[in-house]
Amino acid sequence: MWGKLNQSTLGDNEEGGESLLDEESEGLFNLSATQRMYAFAACFLAGMLCMFLSMIVFAKPIKFAVLFTFGNLLAVGSTAFLFGPARQMRMMFDTVRVFATAIYLGCVVLALICALLIRSKILTILQSYVRFAPLFGTA
Repeated sequence: MWGKLNQSTLGDNEEGGESLLDEESEGLFNLSATQRMYAFAACFLAGMLCMFLSMIVFAKPIKFAVLFTFGNLLAVGSTAFLFGPARQMRMMFDTVRVFATAIYLGCVVLALICALLIRSKILTILQSYVRFAPLFGTA
């Protein structure tokens, strides 16, 4: 199992297709493929932990929105370790995904506005969960 994952991430597969960790992402602080996988996992797990902790403070909209948003951005941004930040941005703003990206980023900003400025629990929670629709729609 680990051999196939390693082959697909390092590009040692027979199909000759594009690998997950190709040479373009080598400029990411010159990290090895293994180091990038560990960094991805650590960043993703930190994001999941922040989102889980946000559920504990669910009744307090400011703490919820900040923790949930930070965790969500960490989890989404963790793929920058795999692809590289430039390639990830190109993929996010591809013509197929540009609307989903705009909706996602708009919901992130609106959730923070609803929590920090308006202080509405219902709007904050609504905006926090609406941001998942574009993520699943383009996956």
